[in-house]
Formats: sequence, structure tokens, C-alpha cells
Amino acid sequence: MSSDVRTRRDRIEQLVRTAREIGYAELAAEFEVSEMTIRRDVEALETLGVLRRVMGGVIAVQGKDNEPSFATRMADAAQEKNHIADMVADLIGPKETLILDSGSTALAVAHSLRGRGLGLTVVTPSIMAALALVDEPDTSVVLTGGELRSGELSLIGPSAEDTLSHYNCDTYVMGVAGIDGERGISDYHQAESRVKRAASSRADRVIVAADKSKLGRVTFVSIAALSQIDAIVTDGPSDHPTLVAARGAGVEVICVVGQSVPAPAADTHTDREPT
Repeated sequence: MSSDVRTRRDRIEQLVRTAREIGYAELAAEFEVSEMTIRRDVEALETLGVLRRVMGGVIAVQGKDNEPSFATRMADAAQEKNHIADMVADLIGPKETLILDSGSTALAVAHSLRGRGLGLTVVTPSIMAALALVDEPDTSVVLTGGELRSGELSLIGPSAEDTLSHYNCDTYVMGVAGIDGERGISDYHQAESRVKRAASSRADRVIVAADKSKLGRVTFVSIAALSQIDAIVTDGPSDHPTLVAARGAGVEVICVVGQSVPAPAADTHTDREPT
């Protein structure tokens, strides 16, 4: 498969997940290709289980264990994730010992931490996050052991969990697939979720970084109740029912403000909701 075809199919998957339903003609116009080409792309994606063909177009597959590809998650709400990542990085103090999760949002946090001169010690199961920070001056990077997960480049399994058990850390930045007022924090993958639980138990503070698409979503594996985390950084609306429930559970909610209009000099990034 050529890189152009792969890129187009990743983008089709992203568009269908966002719109939930989209027609062949609309996709053909978007990518300036024939409907026959789009139909071949859709057939391949349906085989992977990421969407389903219907009359005249496609719909997203609704499954609690159907995890989008890493490339798709990187493309989804990329600008919003960068704003969230900047806010999370603002919350990290000099010389902290930080557990940095795997996943697209955590990787954005790793990039945002670069150049800040914080002198961190970073423990991570993410090879990409480790590579992003390995050359940062005065920063030490500890990569957990474990089995390398294909597609994610994250380390999972008992060795990863055991590595985390040896450290006492200040903050854990967690990426998640779902945050719900009743079901709490959840993710798609069982082994990834066990690593997240292990990391949560070794940090004094747990910050969940999640874009608004994760709010109100429940995925396959439960990780923690809302009361077991300390803060949520998101671009979702402050009155979202999930965020209201989180504040009721004692969680600090930080809603990132869009940056299309210049903000005041103080508190330029966020609206902070009282706990």
C-alpha cells in the first residue's frame, strides 16, 4: 500500500469517526478521487472493523473495545491536544519526578515539556515520549521494560508494571479513552489499562489529559473512579455533565480556552473551575 493510500484511509477513518455518517460522494470530493477509489478504501477499512458500509456511504462502528489507530488519534483534534498539552506542562514544576503515559495526548505533553528547562525525571512506557525528551538538557528519562505493543510503540505487561512499582513520583499524566460521570476513567486495552493503574498508584498527583471527545464516553476497561484522580485538563465545556460530576467528586477541572482571541496577560491558557 502506498503512503498516499494509507494517509487517505487514515483520514477517512478520522472523518467518519467525527461525522458518524458520511456519503461516498462527499468523501470523493474531499480527496479529489473517484467514488470507486473511495469504495475500495471503505471496503478495506470495513475489513479492519473501523466503519460499516450503508446505502450511499459509511457509518462509524460503535464499539467499546474498538480502538482507533494511533495515527488517527494523533490527527484527531490535534490543535486542541496541543493546547491541552501546554496547560498540562504549565502544571509541572521544576525537578519533579513525572510518570508520562503512552498515547497521542501524552506525546503532545512530552513535546510541550521540551525547552522549558524543568530538569525533570521522566518515567514512561512510551518509546515516542522517551525519544521526544531524551535530549532535553538536565532531564533524565527512564523507559519501563515490557512487551512492545505494535502500532502504539508503548510498553505493556508485567515488566512495565514492575518497573513502575519501584518508583515514588510526584505526578502522573494519564491519557484515556473515556471519562464518564458514573463509570469514571476507562480505556480500550486491558494490558495498557493495567499499566495505567500501576502508574496511578505510584504518583502523589494524577492529571488526566483528555480532549472533549472523551467526555461522557465509556470504553472497554475501567481504570479508576473520578474520586481517584486529582485533575482533568480538557477543551470541553465547563458545564459538561461529566465535568460537573468530576468537580462534585473533588477533582480540579481545568478547561482550556481556545486561542483565536488574544487572552489577558494573566491566566492566558485556561478557565479554572473551582473544585
